[in-house]
Amino acid sequence: MPTLTSATVTIWVGVGSRYEDESVAGISHFLEHMAFKGGKKYPSAKIVSEAIDAMGAEFNAGTSKDWTNFYIKTQTPLLPKAFDVLADMILTPKLDESEIDKERGVIIEEMNMYEDTPMYRIGDIFEQLIFDGNTLGKDIVGTKETVGKTIKRADFVTYRDTHYHSKNVVITVSGGVTEEEAIELTEKYFGNIQNGEDKTHFQKFTYSQNKPQIKLINKKIEQAHMIVGNIGKPLSDKTKYAEELLETILGGGMSSRLFTEVREKRGLCYTVRMGSDHFIDTGAISTYTGTDPKKAPEALKVILSELHDFSLGKKPLKKEELQKAKDYIKGHIALSLENTRSVGNYFGYDELLTGSFSTPEEDFAAIDKVTEEEVIALSKELFLKNTLNLAIIGPFESSKEFEDILQSA
Repeated sequence: MPTLTSATVTIWVGVGSRYEDESVAGISHFLEHMAFKGGKKYPSAKIVSEAIDAMGAEFNAGTSKDWTNFYIKTQTPLLPKAFDVLADMILTPKLDESEIDKERGVIIEEMNMYEDTPMYRIGDIFEQLIFDGNTLGKDIVGTKETVGKTIKRADFVTYRDTHYHSKNVVITVSGGVTEEEAIELTEKYFGNIQNGEDKTHFQKFTYSQNKPQIKLINKKIEQAHMIVGNIGKPLSDKTKYAEELLETILGGGMSSRLFTEVREKRGLCYTVRMGSDHFIDTGAISTYTGTDPKKAPEALKVILSELHDFSLGKKPLKKEELQKAKDYIKGHIALSLENTRSVGNYFGYDELLTGSFSTPEEDFAAIDKVTEEEVIALSKELFLKNTLNLAIIGPFESSKEFEDILQSA
């Protein structure tokens, strides 16, 4: 991106919570925290943060089900410093036992924060339900038992040796930097990363649901939070562009069908949106809304009605509506790619998990080729009554009314 004076370097590691043993649940996320505590050259959290602040840089990290990443976004002339800090914290972390013990309390408070924020917590509850019995259904942050007591320094060392090596790391550099400069910096700061055999294996998800499922968390709050959805498609499935269009048409913007029916026409909620998650072996497609607990049953009925009316052709998909969705997606991609961090994410995620990636131009061409028939056919495949999953957090003693709605959908 030669016109820019900034750049983002992101270190991607192909491991996340779905790769963890039960005894060390949450260790991927815990290790992400510990990297900030310093390494050999920058030996404390204060020294690390002072180095970053002196650059005026943006700095963060994240852990998911199947990846962990660390990034610094800074002025291009300071990119070598960004590489230096990241290499130190990722390749030679101190993992000081006293810092580990202090961070236990920090992460437990993070758990408490999410527990008290149902709009965020509902996603975890939905995953517990739809991926029940698989590590995909486990919380990324782990449990209070494992984080608070079980995970020891030796576990971090073993986990790093197993997963943090050259065959399981991707580095993306995006912004005002040439390919030659990026390669030179990578070789200089990460050339000594340990080699290793690929031992990063996960428990494959087995799908066996044959009736609707509900998970209700009774919580005395002012608003009920719901996610309803079905098992979706894996990351590299050939229907991925049709699925993206399906999401957009039904719940991807302020003119989407769900937004129009649930919010604009009936005033049942402030937010309603459809989204999806994709993994190597499976996926999920779902709709979220938050509403007055008294209106929750009606909101659920309207959502399910819209999904099924679409798949059954009761409200036909018109060419203009499909074209609007295509333009919406391409516009959002184009806008996001003005940000160097988003550019790194666009290419890095697919490269890490699948070993390949497509360019925006290739994605735009593939989106343009999707037909109305393909989108409708996919909806018939996904929106099945007997594979519905409903997660709810709200002041409800019983889920009976919601069970009846799912049965009659």
